[in-house]
Amino acid sequence: MKGEKYAAAAGECPPCWLAVVWRCLCSGKARLSKAFVQLVRFGWAQALSCVFPVVIFASLALTKLVPLPLLPRYDWLLVICLLMQWWMVRSGLETRDELKVITVFHLIGLALELFKVRMGSWSYPEEGYTKLFGVPLYSGFMYASVASYLCQAWRRLKVELVRWPPFWLVVPLAAAIYVNFFTHHYWIDVRWWLAGLVILVFWRSWVAYEVGGIRYRMPLVLSFLLIGFFIWVAENIATFFGAWQYPNQARAWSLVHVGKVSSWVLLVIVSFLIVATLKQVKGGGKEKQAGRPRM
Repeated sequence: MKGEKYAAAAGECPPCWLAVVWRCLCSGKARLSKAFVQLVRFGWAQALSCVFPVVIFASLALTKLVPLPLLPRYDWLLVICLLMQWWMVRSGLETRDELKVITVFHLIGLALELFKVRMGSWSYPEEGYTKLFGVPLYSGFMYASVASYLCQAWRRLKVELVRWPPFWLVVPLAAAIYVNFFTHHYWIDVRWWLAGLVILVFWRSWVAYEVGGIRYRMPLVLSFLLIGFFIWVAENIATFFGAWQYPNQARAWSLVHVGKVSSWVLLVIVSFLIVATLKQVKGGGKEKQAGRPRM
């Protein structure tokens, strides 16, 4: 009885505390449920944007496990990539403008492949009719698939750039990163200096995106690191299925050295800068300045 009097005097009672705890638990569950739904939506948008890379990996696995007749494996991979590219444009998954960007990446990637194979950085040991100076032509589509992902994710997530650096600063930086992939064989490797410049140039830059009608944002440098890491993971899968071969994988497959993450991060930066610059030019140089999207 005394406890009830004290509780009444305080204006509280045990059931009220239980109700408060219950409401807190329900509120926490609601927030977790909403976060989970947003995560699923984000994952679905990412999955749709990765259709081209997924098809390439599936083709690598299929042709590795099941030998196809009439043509060597590398030639079948080229046929599959060409058919996939045609279908994506025909079905509307990619626009003609995006196809132009992807074609540019195909040529950029093929040029890099020709040089790297000649320098012995990696090789394509299998036979093929569509090999040019030891490089199968399907290899350019692996770079094009990165551009395909960027273009589609940009459209689906309604990406906007916050505090994007000026054009005269972005273009030379992207060019210097790409050129260093060639020149470091003859001169010093300045990738870490370039990585430092990237951090300085894009330190205040953010990428804003939309999921389920809610705007979020992420530091641009962090997005570079995340994409580069996942491409390194994809590279391990690709080499496992024999897409190409590093010298240390000649006898048996082994994990790609983690140091390659830096190369992929820099390549992602070049890819992102090209796509972002083209988007900026096409959109009249618009960038997001106002608003406070979520972290």
